[in-house]
Amino acid sequence: MNSVVQNQSLPDPLIFSDGTSVSTSSEWRVRRAELLEMIQTIEYGHLPPPPEKVIAYPLHTFSLTPDHSVQATQYRLTMVPSGFTFLVTVVLPPVGCTPSPVIIDGDGCWRYLTDEILLAAVQRGYAVAYFNRVEIVPDNNTSARDAGLYLVYPDGNFGALAAWAWGYHRVIDFVQTMDSIDASRIIVTGHSRGGKAALLAGVTDERIVITVPNNSGSGGAASHRYADDNGERLCDTVKNFPYWFAEKLRDYVGREMELPFDQHSVIALLAPRAVLCTEARADIWASPHGTRQCFEAAREVFSFLGVEQRTGIVYREGGHSQLLCDWETLFDFADFQFDVTPPTRSFDMTP
Repeated sequence: MNSVVQNQSLPDPLIFSDGTSVSTSSEWRVRRAELLEMIQTIEYGHLPPPPEKVIAYPLHTFSLTPDHSVQATQYRLTMVPSGFTFLVTVVLPPVGCTPSPVIIDGDGCWRYLTDEILLAAVQRGYAVAYFNRVEIVPDNNTSARDAGLYLVYPDGNFGALAAWAWGYHRVIDFVQTMDSIDASRIIVTGHSRGGKAALLAGVTDERIVITVPNNSGSGGAASHRYADDNGERLCDTVKNFPYWFAEKLRDYVGREMELPFDQHSVIALLAPRAVLCTEARADIWASPHGTRQCFEAAREVFSFLGVEQRTGIVYREGGHSQLLCDWETLFDFADFQFDVTPPTRSFDMTP
């Protein structure tokens, strides 16, 4: 068959490394595995293996509303047999709304999840589980790998983004055991570097049915080849945050056109599951136009599989943040994907 990627300046995700074309959905599964291995080897490193078991210890419960109708419980997750631990907080809709879909967010370190956002989520029928990804591995620009998950897997080749994605997966291990959670409706999201981690989490765990990177930029949903003018480029990302990635990625600084993939291939790995990119027009550093280019190229894989309706990209005015309106877009998109409501808005916008 002919290539389905119209923009010939981006590598076609539907062409195998040997030059043959994907012609069936089953062949896409084979090509997907080939792409995933390539992307992990070059860009992110391979995720650490899952533990044998995750044990959750409830620590305390607190209320988000004066009438105690919305409560949150913090748990300590302990990996068996390594003993590695980190905290997660679960906010559930009021009694009677379960089992609920759950949104998992790793940005607990940045306090982006305000009470206003959490209450908006539960009012829409969504549980939220949030954790502090820097408990998994630190977010600092040093060459040392002497803390967190690096100590558990000292021979791993994973960067911080892969470690944080692993953290999302361990939260899934826990929440899917809760009677109040619908394990068939798991969503992940994150902002900026957290959006990169959420995207990788979705790519590497098919239990996730909707992936929502917000303003994820370079190393996320934005193109390495075609960053916006004044947008972050691969040279900037690798210079400032080398520890996010696998070592091989730095070999392509100044040689982006030689990468055997671009970020559209990363987004395409989510197919046939759903993806929503939430972006901001004034967030030039995150390359809103380069993100749109990758999204359009990735969407052609979804179209090939007959699931184009599972893609969305929505732009708002403003800059680099994840606001309540971004979350409301997530809720609307998820409602549509879960057949809760018909679409009442466009999920295809231009920067």
